[in-house]
Amino acid sequence: MDNPNAAPASLPRIGDKAPAFKAVTTQGDIDFPKQYEGSWVILFSHPADFTPVCTTEFITFASMEKQFAEANCKLVGLSVDGLYSHIAWLRTIKEKISYRGHKDVEVNFPLIEDITMEVAKAYGMIQPGEASTKAVRAVFYIDPKGIVRAMIYYPLSLGRNFDEIYRALIALQTADAFGIATPADWRPGDDVIIGPAGSCGAAKNRMDGKEDMVCQDWFFCSRKLDKEKVLATVLKKK
Repeated sequence: MDNPNAAPASLPRIGDKAPAFKAVTTQGDIDFPKQYEGSWVILFSHPADFTPVCTTEFITFASMEKQFAEANCKLVGLSVDGLYSHIAWLRTIKEKISYRGHKDVEVNFPLIEDITMEVAKAYGMIQPGEASTKAVRAVFYIDPKGIVRAMIYYPLSLGRNFDEIYRALIALQTADAFGIATPADWRPGDDVIIGPAGSCGAAKNRMDGKEDMVCQDWFFCSRKLDKEKVLATVLKKK
């Protein structure tokens, strides 16, 4: 029985090294995050195999795997189910299930067996107030140096927004590549945010129009960043 009074889950913090682990997966053994050095990784958890919301999510992730790969990002899934359950479920998805026009979908990214819940607990995926024996729908963005850069958590009942999962990845990479910040609802081609001026002189130069940006006030400045330039840099598209 779930215990709402249990101690809260311990979560890695943004900027922390991603907790390391070795695990058995549907694609063989992995050493995480060591073997993914040089790539971004989205590590995500789901509550259980053979459940309908999770099935729609896996079909969606699998259908977008190439899109994530073009952004130098690998996908790694996890639930507290065993390996044979994972294999049977993924076979069922390919052979029987269709969702939003996607059918015969093969999941090629690794799905971690975590029946001991060691990995789920290390990443705070077990939220006792929601469920003590199932992982919530957590999403971790881990950069090529193995650093946790962002996290998104959803309850068991709420399927994830995959447009946002992908958008956030591209925004993180764009911020790194160009030394900027991205405003609300940013997408490639939108204006980007320039950090606040660090001195009175810099603030004056901005307001006097002496820098390549548009400032509504000394602290609120933006500039254009072409979509093609973002795609060429982040997605390596010509």
